Amino acid sequence: MGFNLQVKLFGSDVPSVYFKLLFIGFSIMMGMSLSSSFLPLLANDLDPSGVLVGLVVSAWFFSRLFIELPAGVISDRVGRRRLLVLGLALSFFGPIVCSQASHIYVLIFGRAVWGIGTALYFMSNMALMMDILPSMARGKAMGVFQGFEFVGSFIGAPIGAVLATYISYADVFYFTAFFMLVSFAIAYMSKDIRSIKNESKGKTRLSLGDIVSNLRDRNILLVCLCNLFRMFSRQGIYQTTLQLYLNQVLGFSLSDIGWVISMRVAGMVLFLFIVGSLSDKYGRKPVLIVGYVISGLALFAFSLADNLFLLLLCGLLAGIGDAFGMSTLLALLTDIAPSSSRGVVVGLYRTFMDIGGFLGPILFMLVFSSYSPSTTFYLGALFMLIDILLVARVKEPLIEV
Repeated sequence: MGFNLQVKLFGSDVPSVYFKLLFIGFSIMMGMSLSSSFLPLLANDLDPSGVLVGLVVSAWFFSRLFIELPAGVISDRVGRRRLLVLGLALSFFGPIVCSQASHIYVLIFGRAVWGIGTALYFMSNMALMMDILPSMARGKAMGVFQGFEFVGSFIGAPIGAVLATYISYADVFYFTAFFMLVSFAIAYMSKDIRSIKNESKGKTRLSLGDIVSNLRDRNILLVCLCNLFRMFSRQGIYQTTLQLYLNQVLGFSLSDIGWVISMRVAGMVLFLFIVGSLSDKYGRKPVLIVGYVISGLALFAFSLADNLFLLLLCGLLAGIGDAFGMSTLLALLTDIAPSSSRGVVVGLYRTFMDIGGFLGPILFMLVFSSYSPSTTFYLGALFMLIDILLVARVKEPLIEV
């Protein structure tokens, strides 16, 4: 099956390789989510003082801070596939290291290696989507792609919680490594992925001037800042303090926590399949603003909920808000990114994301420990308000039809 084979989808011709990338995304996200229910609890067990719990989550993003921009430029020069395959290989070794963590610093190191791998994978995959998707189907195709990714995440979170109940936390990472290995094997052996070409291959150079010129583009800078503040809340709350809040403050079991996390993913899955079409039809900015409003309301609702049913509804609402914001912000970046420097722009976008992902868990853990735990939800809602103000200032380009 060659790259030139086209499939009629979303009202346009989409390369068949899109479906192979779709399966890889599903597999890697399912593997990644297996530890999402218990990772902060494992970190807290290894460091009862709680000082380094936020760093376990942040290490994933700290290592990526130094790789996103070079990787974006390198992918423009040597092609997307090589970095995609390398990223999946490192994503296999990361959870293997985590499985051996008898001390929190080993867990931090494993998360850092894993983070580098996923940075290379997601950056290359994002650039591939830009390369192969026609503009008129971009929003729909990206929404469906991320929807399938989070189907894997939705399935993985409760499975990981159940596995951790019957086996050790460390053993769950072996299941994660298996999914990473499957993804690596598909990407490495696929002739379709090998045949993908990008127009800028061999032409782009790592130029500080090019990076600065893209940051001087007001629209690109505003989108990157939106991504940064979105990640503050996403990683600071949903990947760090929420699990501790549910367990230590409200007294919920690990399996209940897994279902709350999964309901958030379920909300994302349900709406990722349609928000792309909505943003193609009504514009990126209105859909983004609706998403940030919903996310802010969900965060505020978490501070009031005190039983499992209400928490599940809060998780569902949070996922819906994330779905509106996630794929639409990426589609907006794709609309405004110059085709000659897409790798650089994606690298910038993901670097801002990593800054938010690195600082968010640390900041929210400080707030969680120093103030009332519910204060973290109010802080997260404030960041959603900031994103609304930022996206309102973006000049939205016309979408080609």
